[in-house]
Amino acid sequence: MSRSAHPAGPRHADVLPEGHYTAPADDLNALDPKVWAHTVGRDADGVVTVGGIAVTQLAEEYGTPAYILDEADFRDRARAWRTAFGTDADVFYAGKAFLSRAVVRWLDEEGLNLDVCSGGELATALSAGMPAERIAFHGNNKSPEEIERAVRAGVGRIVLDSFQEIVRVAHTAESLGKRQRVQIRVTVGVEAHTHEFIATAHEDQKFGIPLADGQAAEAVRRALQLDGLDVIGIHSHIGSQIFDMSGFEVAAHRVVGLLKDVRDEHGVELAEIDLGGGLGIAYTSDDDPREPHEIAKALHEIVTRECEGARLRTPRISVEPGRAIVGPTAFTLYEVGTVKPLEGLRTYVSVDGGMSDNIRTALYDAEYSVALASRTSDAEPMLVRVVGKHCESGDIVVKDAFLPGDLAPGDLIAVPATGAYCRSMASNYNHAMRPPVVAVRDGAARVIVRRETEEDLLRLDVG
Repeated sequence: MSRSAHPAGPRHADVLPEGHYTAPADDLNALDPKVWAHTVGRDADGVVTVGGIAVTQLAEEYGTPAYILDEADFRDRARAWRTAFGTDADVFYAGKAFLSRAVVRWLDEEGLNLDVCSGGELATALSAGMPAERIAFHGNNKSPEEIERAVRAGVGRIVLDSFQEIVRVAHTAESLGKRQRVQIRVTVGVEAHTHEFIATAHEDQKFGIPLADGQAAEAVRRALQLDGLDVIGIHSHIGSQIFDMSGFEVAAHRVVGLLKDVRDEHGVELAEIDLGGGLGIAYTSDDDPREPHEIAKALHEIVTRECEGARLRTPRISVEPGRAIVGPTAFTLYEVGTVKPLEGLRTYVSVDGGMSDNIRTALYDAEYSVALASRTSDAEPMLVRVVGKHCESGDIVVKDAFLPGDLAPGDLIAVPATGAYCRSMASNYNHAMRPPVVAVRDGAARVIVRRETEEDLLRLDVG
């Protein structure tokens, strides 16, 4: 890789422009284990490795940009969640974070259940052999065709999101001679400390049935009267990228209050409570996520305490980690194309991907880390903004970070913690081809989702 220098951009903290960024690390070559998969390190030549394979080798074989996924790390994290919650709770991997048939098989082998929220995700799950009874089907507007396919397949639960859906699922189940297990999704008025667009439990949003005005109680009342439905519990999801457990305490208190009202009115103690997902991960060194065993202990204690106060049997708990499992397991590998210093501001580093493979920075103002991956460097740090190649000023991958001052075209850089939502939300903006997902384990790499080609794009264009 080229190591030629370029005109200097801002270097030291006393001349940096105002903005939100983490000060340069003492060693820019160091890789913070909080934001990287477990098997990521550097070899004797300073090249980043994952699963024993150098990224230079991966780039040569699979091209860039590419999502590099550490399979061993994924399995370890899935197993940690399963172990933390034990046999008296259910862990549903949230497939919307990232789903492929290989991932479905890993989940099945590690004993996790699967949460899907579209017909496409359901098709992927079933085609990869996930037992239907271990699938939960979410969504705020499931089509009649999706509902019928889910009921026919025998999914373990459908999460009902509206009064119309209660009727639709009941009618479909009855017409097929089945009784479908369901949960009622309620909004409990808790807004998690997260980005506005991914906070999903306050009343003014599209998900769930409000608890505060009695609609949730009415939804349970109607569902219990329908022969096609087996109401097994209540579902609540309070947001995403959450580190503070206090929101779950308030949510559990209100959900258990609903369970008590159902018991008092109908003489029925619902058997399950699903507290959703949304547990955060470390995107930068400033983030401090909790471990699965800490989360499991806290949630069990919260629900048990609330149920004891309401004189209810403690229901079976379900959780839905997605990002918390797959997010840290992958990084995106890019090649630097241009390096453009702006005097007194920052240096713009353009890579061969961008918002088509990671929309989160533009959509959520998300923050990421970045590292020089193809070598190490002792050059002074410079403040950079990593941007893509798309015709869009908001095409930013990493807003503000520090990279070595001798960064040059041809270098490889890696952005960690891109396993969740980046490939799932990838697009063909500017007719870009979506990158491959390359799984690495024990010195071997394989493509689990191939790179799109121009032929793929043209095949859909039937005009």
